[in-house]
Amino acid sequence: MIELAKYTKEFSELLGSADNILLISHINPDGDAIGSQIALYRYLSGKGMKVEMMCPNNLQEFLKWMDGSDKINVFIRKRKKCKQLIENAGLIVMLDFNQPNRLGEAESFVTSSRAKKVIIDHHLEPVDFADLLISDPSRCSTAELVHEIVTILNGEPFRDRSYSESVYVGIITDTGNFEYGTYTGNTMRVVADLLDTGIDRGHVLNTVYNNFSADRMKLMGFSLYQRMTLLEEYRTAYIYLTKKDLADFKHFKGDTEGFVNLPLSIKGIVFSVFFMEKDNFVKISFRSKGNFPSNEFASRYFSGGGHLNASGGEYYDTIDNTIAYFLKVLKEQEALLLKD
Repeated sequence: MIELAKYTKEFSELLGSADNILLISHINPDGDAIGSQIALYRYLSGKGMKVEMMCPNNLQEFLKWMDGSDKINVFIRKRKKCKQLIENAGLIVMLDFNQPNRLGEAESFVTSSRAKKVIIDHHLEPVDFADLLISDPSRCSTAELVHEIVTILNGEPFRDRSYSESVYVGIITDTGNFEYGTYTGNTMRVVADLLDTGIDRGHVLNTVYNNFSADRMKLMGFSLYQRMTLLEEYRTAYIYLTKKDLADFKHFKGDTEGFVNLPLSIKGIVFSVFFMEKDNFVKISFRSKGNFPSNEFASRYFSGGGHLNASGGEYYDTIDNTIAYFLKVLKEQEALLLKD
């Protein structure tokens, strides 16, 4: 865990010298990306600073209820306005990512901007493309890190319902409601403080986890019954969905959230993989238990990365060829998978 005081002082100086601040989350933003973005927006705007928010593409449906989500400018929908926001920004703060390609279509505009740039993130192996990098992989989420930074900046915990809800959403979504991830005692103390502010925990959990369509539930059942394969000799399971499968069940963005975690509840399974067919490539999610490094597997074989037990990647081929390649390289990890 890094000592935040030094970084926060430099961040404060950058905030104080910027007329226009732009907060950016990554492409295909998840709960932590949007949660940390809205939380920082609530604090900075509450202090009278001129702040705007942007993300490269559309939010998932289960996040659109969040107070402030309607203020996020989506690049692929408002290209002209977003380019103007980038051009006018004196300070750009990027949240929950540390690779420039996570900016999607906005990458070239952001990286060429003359604005000062800050990264606040908790992922491994950051790329150096900012003036200030605040990175701490020991934190369970960027939202937890943002909360710690805001608390230092404010001199005490910031009291605002929307802020607290946003930090809470970031934490629970990046830990699967505390089923995985690198959360610590410090995380739980942060959560306790958030709950003490009076946020409606039941409402948040219901809107995040119990707000899907009937088609999504049917898709989950289909995935488990028709598209899951157990490889007990490797303590591994995988699920795949084709574009036709997704269309058949009227798939909306975010409907497959959490599917990759399901096989880990099977006794003896320590590694779970989810393949989703896209146009011209296959998107892949990895989850693991214990010390099996899903991030190293993703990085070595699928141009990806992430955390020890939660990561992602992609493969530019058909879904059949992708799975065949996965089965081939899986054998190279047999010793680690079978290790107690």
